Amino acid sequence: MDCCFSCLGEKKKKKKKKKKPQMVKPPLEKPQIPPAAEKAKPGGSSSSRQESLEPKEEMVLSNGAAQIFTFRELAAATNNFSADCLLGEGGFGRVYKGYLDSVSQVVAIKQLDRNGLQGNREFLVEVLMLSLLHHPNLVNLIGYCADGDQRLLVYEYMPLGSLEDHLHDPSPDKTRLDWNTRMTIAAGAAKGLEHLHDKTNPPVIYRDLKCSNILLGEGYHPKLSDFGLAKLGPVGDKTHVSTRVMGTYGYCAPEYAMTGQLTLKSDVYSYGVVLLEIITGRRAIDVTRAAGEQNLVAWARPLFKDRRKFPQMADPALKGQYPSRGLYQALAVAAMCVQEQPTMRPVIGDVVTALSYLASQTYDPEVHGIHRTSLLIAPSTPPRARNRGVDQRENR
Repeated sequence: MDCCFSCLGEKKKKKKKKKKPQMVKPPLEKPQIPPAAEKAKPGGSSSSRQESLEPKEEMVLSNGAAQIFTFRELAAATNNFSADCLLGEGGFGRVYKGYLDSVSQVVAIKQLDRNGLQGNREFLVEVLMLSLLHHPNLVNLIGYCADGDQRLLVYEYMPLGSLEDHLHDPSPDKTRLDWNTRMTIAAGAAKGLEHLHDKTNPPVIYRDLKCSNILLGEGYHPKLSDFGLAKLGPVGDKTHVSTRVMGTYGYCAPEYAMTGQLTLKSDVYSYGVVLLEIITGRRAIDVTRAAGEQNLVAWARPLFKDRRKFPQMADPALKGQYPSRGLYQALAVAAMCVQEQPTMRPVIGDVVTALSYLASQTYDPEVHGIHRTSLLIAPSTPPRARNRGVDQRENR
């Protein structure tokens, strides 16, 4: 079936009289970040990151849906944070696999490094966001621990690890991702991002979309994780939110990296980079490659202009087992997402439509074989008309 992309479908504190503290649950449709959380800077001294939560912060957290665990419980669940239970490690700290008797469930426990990059603010944001946001393609936060200077987050356990684990230098026991699985993961990740952008009020800008933050469950079901850098998006006549540049090099949209002006289209750019990684098998930034190939987007842009070179962009690990038409369509979506001008990028809803279609087109190499190249859509195909209205509002 022929198809083209265009057819696919901080407020000032007010002085108040002293009253007894009331337990007020923030509304589900408009998650609020407490002022104390906005003040805490992850770049501050280690002592500021180790201090206990303020009473107001504790009150807000206690009203969320997440459970509260003691440090003793989580230590017992991980055999005192044994190296045998270690799942991974990053700038934020370490993640351990454990079993909690209180919920009768295998869990993943992230222990924030008290001297690391992630402080009270990111801890609070993540708890609040994941307590209020629920979707099949967003990781489920079970609870947290804030004992003294300890900060831990408890998530559902994702048995297949991250997309990065499978896509880049997988261990011998991991099977290389086939085309169908890649498109299913890409579509699921887009749906998670769509929920943040279109189904919440105000919208949520994820700000840290990358392969290592896409976790995989049974059947390679993808879920976005790590919401410590998430920001509430612009509302009303505002076109952006201004914030210091944070995220991961190689995934940041150019306009955000240069000006600090963050929009929903900043996430769309990051998604385009991830989609390129899924298609090509290359890293966003790979210093081991030749000078002109170290930045994935910079390497891909010239190739987007010549459809005859599209097959060169397919991951060699696929061994030619992919639908030529599907490859062109996926590359066209990626090309639009990584446009330098944010107004030229599609909204995430259109990306979901396109990727859902591609994920539904099951490819069987034994039946279809290796197709001859044929271009159904070009990378220069403009976003759907709906995008133009959105872009006009953004440029007012």
